[in-house]
Amino acid sequence: MIPELIASFFIGLGLAASVGFRVFLPLLFLSVASYFGVVPLSESWQWVGTLPAMVVFGVATLLETLAYFIPWFDNLLDAITLPAATVAGTAVMASTMVDIEPMWRWALAIIAGGGTAGLVKGLNAKTRLASTATTGGLGNPVVSATETVASVGLSALSVFLWPLAALVVILLLVGMVFFFRRLQRLWKRPASRS
Repeated sequence: MIPELIASFFIGLGLAASVGFRVFLPLLFLSVASYFGVVPLSESWQWVGTLPAMVVFGVATLLETLAYFIPWFDNLLDAITLPAATVAGTAVMASTMVDIEPMWRWALAIIAGGGTAGLVKGLNAKTRLASTATTGGLGNPVVSATETVASVGLSALSVFLWPLAALVVILLLVGMVFFFRRLQRLWKRPASRS
């Protein structure tokens, strides 16, 4: 019971972090993995592993990924997807937590899943805003491509190598926090006179 619980927690946490990069792509991974019996889902989330759910998540993934490659629209999309990522992070975490009391499932899902997804999404939105400010939006497709690759990679790790995904998520969160603290210090530094 305990090893399965640990595995389901870290699969959910990895997918929740991946949701911070792209909302629907990790849901597509979870749907496909559940459909093929790789990842078990809790009782009330079995619908995620159905063919209709895969099709819906596939179309949503395609539309979301393409939309992020449109400069300026991507910043608007970030404003919309920040709350959506938090909800989706909570959902993927809750769906992977099998054989656990509902109170604990939802507490972990909201705090760890929603919190992780929201943090990653918020930091990514800051990155995109910095890219827009420094490149006039021309660098945003590079940011979008990087986020998509990160979401695919982290989703795959979460499903197939969850211990490695757990390590990556921890390093990712710590690294992002340090990076943005350093960036904030650089922005707040007064311009030196020549």
